[in-house]
Amino acid sequence: MHISEGYLSASVLISGGALAAAGTAIGLKRLDYDQIAQAGILASAFFVASLVHVPIGPANVHLIMNGLLGLLLGWAAFPVILAALLLQAVFFQYGGITTLGVNTVIMAAPAVAVYFLFGRWIGRPGWVGMAAAFCGGAGAIVLAAIVMAASLFFTDEQFLSLAVTAVAIHVPILIIEGVITLFCVGFLKKVKPELLPHAFADKQTSRGVA
Repeated sequence: MHISEGYLSASVLISGGALAAAGTAIGLKRLDYDQIAQAGILASAFFVASLVHVPIGPANVHLIMNGLLGLLLGWAAFPVILAALLLQAVFFQYGGITTLGVNTVIMAAPAVAVYFLFGRWIGRPGWVGMAAAFCGGAGAIVLAAIVMAASLFFTDEQFLSLAVTAVAIHVPILIIEGVITLFCVGFLKKVKPELLPHAFADKQTSRGVA
């Protein structure tokens, strides 16, 4: 879901850069020391998942895993995704430096959104937690495709058909991402439940009480 250089207008690039900078600043401020190792692992997973992609015009279709990353990290998804995208742009020329801000917003803003929408529910037992995990993974792809389409549309209205196509071709991806996120969250519940956002919040609360 990278947008390559040379397609977006200056106003969209500047707006994307400003939003990415703001999100990254908030993410770094809220990144707890105990989350650093977790953030590094998730950044690596995001980096690898995004390497296998199929170019479609100025964009690319590939696994993203931003939903899982957002569910587990919240605002910290911004600096993690920014770092991964920067490495991809430098070493593999995916996306680009000038589009780094926009691409970060495309993937990180939906990640933060699903954290607030579904993060509190993924630790619940039974179908509620499973549904929340699936919706978090799938919802992040839907939102990312919409933001990408909006970036193209606001650059040039002639990109409307391309923007609609970009959203449509991500339908299979959102189902796959939803299923993968569901299984990953289910696995974490069994082996490392403290990594789930509700457990981390409880840990911070207990520290404050102590």
